[in-house]
Amino acid sequence: MLPRFGQREFGRRALGLGALTLLVGLWSVTALAHDVAAGDRAFVQATDGPAFLPFLYLGAKHMVTGYDHILFLIGVVFYLARLRDVVLYVSMFTIGHSTTLLAGVLLDVQANAHIVDAVIGLSVVYKGVENIGGFRKAGLSIDPRAAVLVFGLVHGLGLATKLGEHGLSRNGLLTNLIGFNLGVEIGQVLILLLVVTLLGLWRGSVSFRRGAFAANLALIAGGLFLTGAQIMEYLA
Repeated sequence: MLPRFGQREFGRRALGLGALTLLVGLWSVTALAHDVAAGDRAFVQATDGPAFLPFLYLGAKHMVTGYDHILFLIGVVFYLARLRDVVLYVSMFTIGHSTTLLAGVLLDVQANAHIVDAVIGLSVVYKGVENIGGFRKAGLSIDPRAAVLVFGLVHGLGLATKLGEHGLSRNGLLTNLIGFNLGVEIGQVLILLLVVTLLGLWRGSVSFRRGAFAANLALIAGGLFLTGAQIMEYLA
């Protein structure tokens, strides 16, 4: 049986390994951009009128299964140890994606989904590079809060593009959009509770420094994978 300290350290290492495995698994499960499921797409296309609760559910489901958004959020909170910092950065992301989600659908903004998703993949690469100090070593100074806000705008445009492709009815549109956006926020909070808890436990272990570097390399690889897949889809 392991000594008490050994058990605690083993548990922390296991949590760290689990977090890294989850991170890698999220981006490696598929080469395609996450999208509205076929059954959900049919529901969206058939809905004519307010359907707040179903769209609330769809928004939460879309975020919880949206590995591109999840990977970016993991990168954003990776080194944030204080709750107020987590709230600040996530708020910047929320303001960004809520703005373009609502405006993009209501104003019928047209954008190529593959190009938008490729940029979303690059947002994951950005966070990984930033977390390992790549920009600092290159002599570049980028305000991380502004970057999160800008990439939040791109993520929201990605959501708006996917919804817009499915012919949303204008009847009850605002109600349904608000429901969907609120669902996205609920899903985001659920994901963050898990991620922040795992990272907080892992951060207290001696293995964090080495594992953190590997995890951010995985973020970079995942972002490049997502970007490359979208460029190939666009060219095809």
